[in-house]
Formats: sequence, structure tokens, C-alpha cells
Amino acid sequence: MLQQDMAFFIAPRRFRPGAAHLATNEQTSMDTKQKIVMASNNAGKLKEFASLLGGIGLDVRPQGEFDVPEAEEPFATFVENALAKARHAARLTGLPALADDSGVCVNALGGAPGVYSARYAGEPKSDAANNAKLIRELAAHADKSAYYYCVLVYVRHADDPQPVIADGVWKGEIVEQARGEGGFGYDPYFLLPALGKTAAELSASEKNAVSHRGQALRALVEKLK
Repeated sequence: MLQQDMAFFIAPRRFRPGAAHLATNEQTSMDTKQKIVMASNNAGKLKEFASLLGGIGLDVRPQGEFDVPEAEEPFATFVENALAKARHAARLTGLPALADDSGVCVNALGGAPGVYSARYAGEPKSDAANNAKLIRELAAHADKSAYYYCVLVYVRHADDPQPVIADGVWKGEIVEQARGEGGFGYDPYFLLPALGKTAAELSASEKNAVSHRGQALRALVEKLK
């Protein structure tokens, strides 16, 4: 980045690109990228996905930009739900689509909350209620081990017979007291023993480097190159 900045500032005096020129170049660059729709309106996910996928020529847009409603998630597995969301977004926009499905799985509870992580305590969705229920149900178990799981599905079109699939697993354990202010969902209760921190105590860059979603996204990028 520093070399690029220096190259810009030592450009010959007779030509210094102005704002209009830079804007034109930026627009041209965007026009050459393949636009894809992300089956989510989560701003955090969009930023994370766009930063990595932009490097391989993909322009990621949220489904809300195309007035795509949320898809149903009726299945018992992460991959089926992610595939349903990706096909739904692709069908309604006519664009390639990317979807993810993720959750926390607790071994002593047979993998619960699993695909029901977002609505574990019922409607309306509430992180506080979900965490409270998880702590209650895990109280009688000595085994507190758990893992976050994420699967990403990319479809070239709605009826793509060979979707590109990548996943990631992030192992930890559940603690009874919340720690940290970052993250969301179950992060304040998800302890990483090797780091001595919960997911909510990690910076965004630390979390993305090791998280289930970060792992899955990097694996997907490799498959799409």
C-alpha cells in the first residue's frame, strides 16, 4: 500500500489524476467484476465477504438491494438450508448467489442448538434468551465442549447442478458467565481455551483469522479461483 501511495505522489506534474478520473477508473473496475447476490442483509457479513471475494473478481451485493425476501429454512442440516437460500436468491435475481448457514453445536446436547441456533429460545429471535436457554440446558452436564460450524454455498444460477460448497469448524467450550463485548450470538459464552478468551473478547481481525466463517470463506475463495 505504501509503495502505491508513493507512486501516486511522485507522478509527473503534467498529469495528476483528479477525482473524476479516479471515479471513472473505480467504476470501470466494478463493471468488470461479476456481480453476485449474497442471500443475507447482514452488513458485517457483506463487508467480510466482499473484501475477500472482491480479490477474485466478484462484486458482492446484499439480497435486500434486489428486494429479495428471506428464504424459508425448513431443513435439519446446515448445507440444505444454505443451498435453499442460495437458490432462492439466484432465482429471484437471475444472478449467481452465495449463502451461508451456521450455528453452535454442543456435544453434550447432541449437537443442539445446531441449525436452530438463531431461534433456540423461540420467536422473536433473541441472543439473550438463546444464551440463557443454552446455559440452563447445559448446567447438568460436565462436558461443556462445543463448536461453531459454517457452510457456504455458491450457485452459478438457480438450478446449478454442481454448487460450490465450503465449510469451517471452530472448536471451543461453553462457559456460564458472559465475557467480552464484541461479536454476536453465542460469542460471549464461547471460550477458546488455547487463547484464554471468548469469541466476544477477540478483535474483528483476530476472529476472522480463526473463526468458522473465516475458514469457510477462505476455502470457498480457493475453490472459485
